Amino acid sequence: MTVALVPERPVSLWPAAHAADARRPRSLQTKIGASDTVCARRAGYLLHGCTPTDGGEKRKAILGTWLHEGALEAIRNEYGWIIERRVEDDTIRGHIDAVQLDSRTALRLPKRLRPRLPAEEVTVEDIKTKSTFQWDNILRHGASYAELRQVLLYADLLRTEGFADVRGQRQLARLGPLPVGRIRFRFLNRDSGDDHVQEMPFQAEQARGARWWVNQVRAAEAPEDLPRTFPGPGLSAICDNCPFRTACWGPALAGHRPQSMLIHDDAERQQALAEYVEVSEQIKPLKDRLKVLRARLDGSAEGVYGDNTLSWSGGNPTKVDDVDAMVVLFKQAGVPVPMAPDATVMKAQLMAAGIPVPVRLDHERRTSVSINVTTAKKP
Repeated sequence: MTVALVPERPVSLWPAAHAADARRPRSLQTKIGASDTVCARRAGYLLHGCTPTDGGEKRKAILGTWLHEGALEAIRNEYGWIIERRVEDDTIRGHIDAVQLDSRTALRLPKRLRPRLPAEEVTVEDIKTKSTFQWDNILRHGASYAELRQVLLYADLLRTEGFADVRGQRQLARLGPLPVGRIRFRFLNRDSGDDHVQEMPFQAEQARGARWWVNQVRAAEAPEDLPRTFPGPGLSAICDNCPFRTACWGPALAGHRPQSMLIHDDAERQQALAEYVEVSEQIKPLKDRLKVLRARLDGSAEGVYGDNTLSWSGGNPTKVDDVDAMVVLFKQAGVPVPMAPDATVMKAQLMAAGIPVPVRLDHERRTSVSINVTTAKKP
């Protein structure tokens, strides 16, 4: 008789998800793409065919990809928009999330390819998934410069080249360059399902700026000649999850932050200290002002006031160990109650008697390192 082996626990989804993600065309792509223009140096590593030095955790990104694909499929089924189509020229390529054609352009396509919901003008849309942690910043400020640059490149490729003449989109390619009039961001909150739409006119001048950025990356002889766009590991989630983190910032330095490698001599150290003092002096009045405003708002009811929503958190009783209840439980269970020395009481008694409290150094635990900058005495 054959006995089937039953695993002790359900098979995890994530190894399969990571393997599938690694096989995606975008993960295997070596030519610089519009979605790779987040950071100049990262784009340089890709352009020069460098091997990634870091794997990183991709669960959030994979969840975002699944949500992204589901949203695009819904847009295609309900509105008939063109989704996930390739655009490229000699220097850059990309896949546009969605294109909403205007009625006039749509008439040039077979009826089965025409949108059921046309736009007033050709619109290039990009879908971005965000966490609740990022959501307030999206509502206040909209797309970042890197996100804007990516969509400008998509739109400019469609405006100058049209859809790429590749298998699966030949009829779209016959349309030639399209008169893109608008770009649109559709932000989706991964946690709540909320969505936020940001639209703006397409401006050729801004697209030229995005093209210039790509040309600077292409002109660099080595990735290290390009600037880092973000402040580095520990200060930027993009750097934390970058596949070239170690190549860019070097191996981790025990006891020091990666950014410490940016200071090479006392002259640079002096300059950094001077700027640190200058920024601290600028921040202090703002912090003081925030304390005053916080005190004024204390007790105000939650609600919407103008452009901002006020809510309160915290103020709950803290949880502490109930020693008396523990003693009762030990006695009920017939377990001896531990009679360990009470360090707090012993310290109080020693101090009351004027006897120094003995201490020892715990080398396994370290205090946080604080920076202290004061005005140097003149010789």
